[in-house]
Amino acid sequence: MKWLMLMLTVVLTGCTGRANVPDPVYVEVKVPVQVPCDPGAIEAPAFAVDRLPIGSSIDKQMQALRAERHQRIGYEKELKAAVDSCRATAKPG
Repeated sequence: MKWLMLMLTVVLTGCTGRANVPDPVYVEVKVPVQVPCDPGAIEAPAFAVDRLPIGSSIDKQMQALRAERHQRIGYEKELKAAVDSCRATAKPG
C-alpha cells in the first residue's frame, strides 16, 4: 500500500509541471506583389518643323529637319527610359 501511495504521489507530481511549449517562431516570407508602373506623363517636344512657316527656304527647312531629328532622338530616349524603369520594377529579384 505504501508503494501504491508513493507511486501515485510520484505520478501526480510529474503531472503538475507545465508542459514545455516552444516559443512562437516568426518567419519572414517575401512575396512579389504586382505594382502598376506609372512613369508619369512624357510630353512630346515642340518639333522644329511644326513651327516652320510655309514657304520657307530649303536651307531653313533642312536646318529644321536636322534639329527635329535630334529632338526625336532625345524624346525616344526618354520613352525608352520610362519603359525600362517599368520593366526593371516588374522583374522580381
